[in-house]
Amino acid sequence: MGSGETKSSTGYGSPPWIFKGSALYQLHLVKAETARAFIPKELRLVEAFGYSYFYLVTLWGFIMGVYCVFFSPPINQQHAQCRYTLGGFFLANYDHSPAGVFDELVVIAGIVWNPPTSCARWAARVLVNSEEACHHGRKDVGLPSQVARFSKRITPVPRQTKDRIGGFLNMIGVSTTSCHSKDCMDVQVTEVLGPTPLDICNIKLITDVPSPKLNKWMGPSIRMSLPSFSGQTEYNPNLLKYACRLACRVRAVRPAKISGPSPLKNERNSDSERREFTAEEAADNGRNLSISVMLSKPILALEFNCLEMQVEAPIIPSNNSTSSLPGA
Repeated sequence: MGSGETKSSTGYGSPPWIFKGSALYQLHLVKAETARAFIPKELRLVEAFGYSYFYLVTLWGFIMGVYCVFFSPPINQQHAQCRYTLGGFFLANYDHSPAGVFDELVVIAGIVWNPPTSCARWAARVLVNSEEACHHGRKDVGLPSQVARFSKRITPVPRQTKDRIGGFLNMIGVSTTSCHSKDCMDVQVTEVLGPTPLDICNIKLITDVPSPKLNKWMGPSIRMSLPSFSGQTEYNPNLLKYACRLACRVRAVRPAKISGPSPLKNERNSDSERREFTAEEAADNGRNLSISVMLSKPILALEFNCLEMQVEAPIIPSNNSTSSLPGA
């Protein structure tokens, strides 16, 4: 059975914990072998071949009322022959939270079965520019949290006009282009490890310049729940399960462009991933694989505005909930 009431080890207070702000939720096709490096053996990764998985994602987009296939280039033959899961990242800026104002980047390795019938996310790495939020994530939620620096640079981009695809999306309320000005924001994420900071990635995204008519482009209001598994870290050895309940305005946007550090440290192949690492090697390997997730193929990008996220207290799932996973 699940554990009882959770008491926060920080100043977060009692759950549920409330976060308000805005976010970009970007879904990627992540190679299954990359995702498996993060996910406990008792959890089964949801995976499929490239083409079939792409169509599953398309159907999922239709169900949510968002259709973004127009923005994704065709999947090549190499993608079609591999097995993939659905990962990506969640980039958020919170202007109200138990830890105050801070930024967060959650690298999502993939999705796993959440018995009996649904799926849940597994975070490969969580980067925050708040010591308190990092401590809370590690101790209370079992997340692989690290302190990072988020350096932001904004530059204006030329005015855009509606194209044929933009006109169609405008008809269904999820247009990503408009006649007003836009800004390009570069977000450089750097992990802070003592005296030697390590660049993780650069995220380039296009944002609308605020205007009196901005609400027109913020999309419909939705409520959704994002179940997640976590834990089995040095700070919280238990396997945990929790839910994030979101209320926000959502719209489809063009996927952000991601670039990694240069040069990227050599990634281990599947054979070397099975050998024993020193603590430093294991940390480097996990960091490089997280960067690989960020650099994987984007499928769908959703912008969340007027976001209010309620994070429930994690529980320890029963043995039945992890042993009743569907077969391969």
